[in-house]
Amino acid sequence: MSSLLTFVISGNELEEVERIGAALSDSRRARVLATSHQPGQAHADIRRFHPSAAIIILGSASEAGLDLLRELASEFPETMLIAASRDASPDLILNSIRAGAREFLRLPVVAQDLAAAIERTEQFAERQAVAPKKRGRVVAVFSNKGGCGVSFTAANVALALDAPTALVDLNLQGGDLGFFLHLEPKFSIASLVENWERVDDRMLESLLTPHSPKLDLLSAPSDVDAAVGVRAEHISGTLDLLRERYEYVVLDMGHTFDEITLTALDCADEILLVMTLDLLTVRNVQRVLSTFDGLDYPRQKIRLVVNRWSEKDSEIKRPQVERIFANREIDFIPSDYKTVVATINLGQPIVKSKPSSPVSAALRRIAGSIAGIPEKKTGTRKTDELKVTAHREEDLVADEQTNGHSNGHSNGHSNGHSNGHGHAFELSTAKTWKSQFLSLFRPN
Repeated sequence: MSSLLTFVISGNELEEVERIGAALSDSRRARVLATSHQPGQAHADIRRFHPSAAIIILGSASEAGLDLLRELASEFPETMLIAASRDASPDLILNSIRAGAREFLRLPVVAQDLAAAIERTEQFAERQAVAPKKRGRVVAVFSNKGGCGVSFTAANVALALDAPTALVDLNLQGGDLGFFLHLEPKFSIASLVENWERVDDRMLESLLTPHSPKLDLLSAPSDVDAAVGVRAEHISGTLDLLRERYEYVVLDMGHTFDEITLTALDCADEILLVMTLDLLTVRNVQRVLSTFDGLDYPRQKIRLVVNRWSEKDSEIKRPQVERIFANREIDFIPSDYKTVVATINLGQPIVKSKPSSPVSAALRRIAGSIAGIPEKKTGTRKTDELKVTAHREEDLVADEQTNGHSNGHSNGHSNGHSNGHGHAFELSTAKTWKSQFLSLFRPN
């Protein structure tokens, strides 16, 4: 293998970190990219540098080191993990291997053992080079009408995925994800476009703004004019780079069907179509779904998300929604205006600041469905509150027929004679409103 093997070293024993670093530097086959004395820094170093191997020194509290190995093995399977310790007991070596280490170094390190570890790192790197690259999953959060909660949903779902995730603000004319996450990004997707000819993984990493250990933001430009140069090929190229780096790429979309939006939607593995249950939004969503059908998007690619849902206050019940959008996957985020607005104003995503909120529970369920995690049946009252009560279809039809018949004679008939109009949207009572609303989507 012609290229140098790269290493990061982490451990709270300063002398051992420096000794291993010096020994690796003496090898013409290895290069040390970073050393740290704080175990938690290992996550950041591996994510930033993508080394061939990470050497984790297990201190006296070996269980903490083993926990770190488990986390790193799960998060960075493409990096070889090497455990190192003064305690070379069979139990610790076995537990290290079980935790995810592929090699064990006895401390103080000797040249022969280090050379063997370098050799096995080279073999591991060669296998990684020929293995197919992992491609992260792209999730586009979209609505063609503003005010439905697209940015709120995107930010919270990205955080709730609890996996290496890039959150991309593609609302290029008015993105606010920095505000939602209490961040002030120095760079944006416009910075990426300005350096497009030189873009690689390292540059991309420098333009992202970290929010937490597993979530980074690629923001929209703060200057609207800076977005003019962003084209479709920049979007597809950026998403390809992000797919290789992250398990998930969540897109906060703009509200128009321009070339940027269509390119991103084409690239997406899944689309969360966010809506509220007012008449105008429902009709717009029907148009969007027709557009998606015309683009040949499979039905399983699209998941409807009803935001600010209230079983108590809504005139439209869940069975009615499911009939209007027949055979569609639908999620419901309950209404909690006061809590949601407070978390937005503080720049604290609700799934972290208010984890016990029913809104957070709904957002975590959406994230779980994206990640393929089956929903847990807790049977608690809060869970039951989020599952809107379903009535039998025949009861629903009977209720509508009763309401439509009585109101058609007592209200519609009298209004038609007294006013002399007969407007389709003249809604005199709540029951009439429900009946007429549903009639808009009922087949002739």
